[in-house]
Amino acid sequence: MSRKLEGKIALITGGSRGIGAAIAKRLAADGANVAITYTKGADAAASVIKEIVQTGRKAIAIQADATDAAAVKAAIEQTVATFGRLDVLVNNAGTAIPKPFEETTLEEMDRVIDINVRGVFVATQAALKHMKSGGRVIMIGSAVGERVAAPGLVPYAGTKGAVKMFTQALAREIGSRGITVNNVQPGPIDTELNPGTGDWAVPQKAATALDRYGHVDEVAALVAFVAGPESSYITGANLTVDGGMNA
Repeated sequence: MSRKLEGKIALITGGSRGIGAAIAKRLAADGANVAITYTKGADAAASVIKEIVQTGRKAIAIQADATDAAAVKAAIEQTVATFGRLDVLVNNAGTAIPKPFEETTLEEMDRVIDINVRGVFVATQAALKHMKSGGRVIMIGSAVGERVAAPGLVPYAGTKGAVKMFTQALAREIGSRGITVNNVQPGPIDTELNPGTGDWAVPQKAATALDRYGHVDEVAALVAFVAGPESSYITGANLTVDGGMNA
């Protein structure tokens, strides 16, 4: 088994299911000890932790809603208190509320912005206090942050475009510290949030070159590479895992 992340500590926000859970398991498989945050679904979080611990790595789950700045900061402090350091932050917590823009309520817009943009800003700022040279900040953006191939995702696409520019701007700012900042942009991935069998799946699948949805492990594989030592000269990059949706 590759141990490229041996001795590293990673925190994955929204790590109890979907892409986040796959990332947590993959980073642990590569040798990292991991912390995950979750909003609700303590059972799902506990099962991810159990699976990781059974492989011989250390792992903790911390209840922290991405919209609650104090809770997000506390989760980072708890991770450092538990493991002694923080090397990798994966800003995975995110949400979409697919519907036509003109039917979207202000509350729905606020929620998408709070989780997808504000939550990322807060977690990153708190994590940077603890990061040293060799640190990795990784966003889970979206292919629609660069090119929108299907309707119904206006506020979501706007937030993911913000994450793209945040990544590029921050990479410029902290590059001298030896910390890289990159944005992994999944296309349609089969998860609870965007099931491959859902109503919104038909146009998304059709927009890909491979004519299929991606698997969570296919996203986790790229995140693991970006988190590892071989990606040390990649920063400020937007890396799509989208089956050719943006080709």
